[in-house]
Amino acid sequence: MFKETVKELLDKSLEERKDLFLIDFDILEGNSIRVVIDGDNGVLVKDCMYISRAIEHNLDREEHDFSLEVSSAGATTPFNTNRQYKKNIGRIVNIKAVGNRTFEAKLVLADDEGITLEWKTREPKPIGKGKITVQKEVKLSYNDIIEAKVKIKF
Repeated sequence: MFKETVKELLDKSLEERKDLFLIDFDILEGNSIRVVIDGDNGVLVKDCMYISRAIEHNLDREEHDFSLEVSSAGATTPFNTNRQYKKNIGRIVNIKAVGNRTFEAKLVLADDEGITLEWKTREPKPIGKGKITVQKEVKLSYNDIIEAKVKIKF
């Protein structure tokens, strides 16, 4: 019952803020509520506070003893919703795919079926010596992706 109440409050707050979306939600031992959100334009501290208040101010502490943690998905957190791919179009991503394939490439498209990646590589010339730079592209369905993360540049 407590989990359903918290989930309803969470869903209602996300319905009011269409730019934010849920990554993870769990209630651990001791009524420790853990919420992880992301946003189409990133997540600010005030966004986490908004979600936290929407939940906390609508629960009775006399009835339920709980702790609440609302955080954003970290930069190195693997994607777990299609919306995260759409948000990161134009960025370099690291992808692990079925068939033991890995890609480090620019995410150029994300739709309801999957993603398209592009990258440049050096390959031997078809005729003669030396190498040429060629543009590569691969399309992956979401079902073929084991893990995806944004590549962080320093």
